[in-house]
Amino acid sequence: MATLGTQNISTSYNQVLKTYGSNIVGATLAAVSSGDEAGVSALQISTTGVKSTGTFAVDGAATFGSSITASTGTATIGTESVNVSTIASATFGTARITGSTGGVTAFNYGTAAFTGATLQDLDSVTSGSNITTGTFTVSGAAIGDIVFGGLTSLSSSSGTAGVPAAGARMMSQFRVEGANVVRYTILNTDTISHGTIPAGTIYATAIRVVA
Repeated sequence: MATLGTQNISTSYNQVLKTYGSNIVGATLAAVSSGDEAGVSALQISTTGVKSTGTFAVDGAATFGSSITASTGTATIGTESVNVSTIASATFGTARITGSTGGVTAFNYGTAAFTGATLQDLDSVTSGSNITTGTFTVSGAAIGDIVFGGLTSLSSSSGTAGVPAAGARMMSQFRVEGANVVRYTILNTDTISHGTIPAGTIYATAIRVVA
């Protein structure tokens, strides 16, 4: 404390940091202030945690324990390098993937029951295509999104049909048809008998990427 060494307490106490008010550091968060309390910082400390009521910035490396919780507001992270991260719920403005020049701006996921009402007999006795198609809701999906999806019962040995025979050409396709709507198409383009597709769950993830 060299800068305070030659000063009287009466003229230098305002340069010393203390917790606001008369309480010592305890279990309740208290703001850090100047000695005369003319300046009260956004930093709050206690024996159980630390909180910033304003902007919190880290210029160097930051190491976190088991979790990061943002209760309110928006947390902006410049560059984050994560080994393993579990996120319960997060909204990203733009999330960039290492090695890419673009950014992923949205992931939207949805499922629907593929029931007996939508089963399609794919038996094909002549060359041609047999198609079953439909739509379901994927909230947030938009035209131009890249869609990946599948059907849990396709090529399943359960239900009303067995696994398609060797050489069968069955495929599923997905695309965004409109806002929040994804269309699926299950296609067979051969002459092999497949029976009907068992009931299951159809699912899709719509991904939005910008340059």
